[in-house]
Amino acid sequence: MSKVSLKITIAGRTYPLNVLEAEQGKVLKAAEDINKAIELLSKSYAVKDTQDLLAMSALQLVTKSNAVNKTETVTLPADYTSIEESLDFLSKEIDGFN
Repeated sequence: MSKVSLKITIAGRTYPLNVLEAEQGKVLKAAEDINKAIELLSKSYAVKDTQDLLAMSALQLVTKSNAVNKTETVTLPADYTSIEESLDFLSKEIDGFN
């Protein structure tokens, strides 16, 4: 199977990748899902640090992925209410220490 070169943009940064041609669609969809999750979180929280948004997005997407049967596709937007509530609680706790 042949490889293709992609330039994936996540959170405003571009990453060059070489992937199998059969995986190209999955990689593009994953990047799109990550960017959507970052956008949703940045609108919901006062978090400005891109690294924090990436970490929160990763937590959400992996949690959702683990909960879904491996044969199903993860779609966004999903219901992240419980995760957002937990992150909001942690954010308030951290703010209390500053």
